[in-house]
Amino acid sequence: QVQLVESGGGLVQAGGSLRLSCAASGSIFSIRAMGWYRQAPGKQREVVATITRLGSVSYADDVKGRFTISRDNANRTVYLQMNSLEPEDTAVYYCNAAVNYNDYWGQGTQVTVSS
Repeated sequence: QVQLVESGGGLVQAGGSLRLSCAASGSIFSIRAMGWYRQAPGKQREVVATITRLGSVSYADDVKGRFTISRDNANRTVYLQMNSLEPEDTAVYYCNAAVNYNDYWGQGTQVTVSS
């Protein structure tokens, strides 16, 4: 009964920016944490950034200083501001949320960075 819907992906040139959004809806009692993961062609899914209900954030080493994660608790939405994008950032980006006592995943949004 919980759904996550990502938006904001698209095409961008190297050095450009994108902002991803993930909105949670459904039977939600508590969102304990939310995060962004990505999967590039031929690679395993990897964590990009996470934020807990208390505001603690973490980032993958290769996005530190370029990406910023934030959460709107009232609107049940998490954002990922991506700056200085590189072709290596090209991937499908997935939203994850620890809702109630379960994990949920969005369907992903494609981010393509051209050189």
